[in-house]
Amino acid sequence: MGGAADSVTAMNILLIIVAIIAVILLFTGGFVQAVSWLLWVGIVLLVLAIIVWIVRALTGRRRV
Repeated sequence: MGGAADSVTAMNILLIIVAIIAVILLFTGGFVQAVSWLLWVGIVLLVLAIIVWIVRALTGRRRV
C-alpha cells in the first residue's frame, strides 16, 4: 500500500477543505460588513426623511 502517497493525498484534500472554508468565511465577513454599512446608511436616510417631514409640517408647505 502507498502509505506516503495516501498521506499526501489526505493532506491535499484537507488543504482544499481549509481553503474553501477560509474563502466562505472571507465572503461572509465581507457581506456582514456591507450589510452593517447599509444599515447605517438606511438609519441616516430615515433620520433625514423625518427631519424633512417635520420641517414641512411646521412650515405648512405642501410641496418640497
